Amino acid sequence: MSDAKALLESIARNFGYYYGVKKKVRVNTVSQSPVKTTAGSGVKGFEGFQDYAEKMSPLGNATGEACADYCITLFSDLTRYVTMQNLFHDGGFSFTGVSPKVIEHVYG
Repeated sequence: MSDAKALLESIARNFGYYYGVKKKVRVNTVSQSPVKTTAGSGVKGFEGFQDYAEKMSPLGNATGEACADYCITLFSDLTRYVTMQNLFHDGGFSFTGVSPKVIEHVYG
């Protein structure tokens, strides 16, 4: 999965530059919290990963519906200069070290 995400982010940067110059269109990617999807439901231990993300994230594990709301904001003129970015929508998960909730869960 990490290879696929890196490729997608690279495409967004490269395509975003050329398409932005030519058509003035913004291209971004969104990194969402772990959300149970049809594909994700087949991954062994996925619910444990969601629980971990909930404990790690200062704002909690973002839902798929909240991510859809976030994506809608990207169509606003208020974000008209945001392009070629990987935007995190994960409640702070990707930038949080081990949280006290996780330590308490592991060490009781």
